[in-house]
Amino acid sequence: MKSLVVYFSAYGTTKAFAEEIAKQTGSDIAEILPVIPYDCDKEHYNALADYAKKEHDQNMRPKIKNPINISAYDTVFVGYPMWWYTMPMILYTFFENQNWNGKRVIPFNMHMGSRDGGTYKTVRELAKGAEVLEGLPLSMQTVESGAFSDQVKNWINGLGL
Repeated sequence: MKSLVVYFSAYGTTKAFAEEIAKQTGSDIAEILPVIPYDCDKEHYNALADYAKKEHDQNMRPKIKNPINISAYDTVFVGYPMWWYTMPMILYTFFENQNWNGKRVIPFNMHMGSRDGGTYKTVRELAKGAEVLEGLPLSMQTVESGAFSDQVKNWINGLGL
């Protein structure tokens, strides 16, 4: 199984989550970077939240600076923070620009109380032709605490990869 962990992270917590998955699975890793960077200063959280809501409300598709090719991989872990109870719109850009036929997709996400917010169902809809396995939602506080490697290990073991 050749696997890739793809993630989008504004504050670094999803990055830490993605790095733990890559470490435990021996996967390659790639970060989704927007052409127009988001303000990733936590002091400006409200401005980022307002912009994320605008993107969502206008059904925008932010451009990706570093196109990621998944063709060489059997399994693709896809991670993101929850923004306005859904995944960031740049994830829609990512999903819509891939050929998912025959792939195994495994979502994971950071949240502040909404768990996956129904996004795993959205991933199933967007990753046409892929088998989508059970995802893992972790709270931002859990990942920031650094005490989440056992949860990742148990989840991965439960997937039967």
